Amino acid sequence: MPFVVTENCIKCKYTDCVEVCPVDCFHEGPNFLVIDPDECIDCTLCEPECPINAIYPDDSVPAGQEHYLELNRELSQQWPVITERKDPPADAKEWEGRPGKLDLLER
Repeated sequence: MPFVVTENCIKCKYTDCVEVCPVDCFHEGPNFLVIDPDECIDCTLCEPECPINAIYPDDSVPAGQEHYLELNRELSQQWPVITERKDPPADAKEWEGRPGKLDLLER
């Protein structure tokens, strides 16, 4: 059961999770992170590290966000791996918990 990054990460992009990943399955886009489901070993280390609760097991993704399963798969094939923590965007706090951010996702 791989883990999935969901909507709350868009425009927040905290990277606390990437430092604990033992297999480097996180990939970074301009304003979002994704997990490569083929690389994820289900270690559960990333989920509690996310300060905004944007990471879920694939069978527990919040209702209405199931499309993030395919989005993580697709974008992990396009974006580079990230293995080190970075500072979040300056306005990340303003975007925490806001719904309807999918249209703001930069590819």
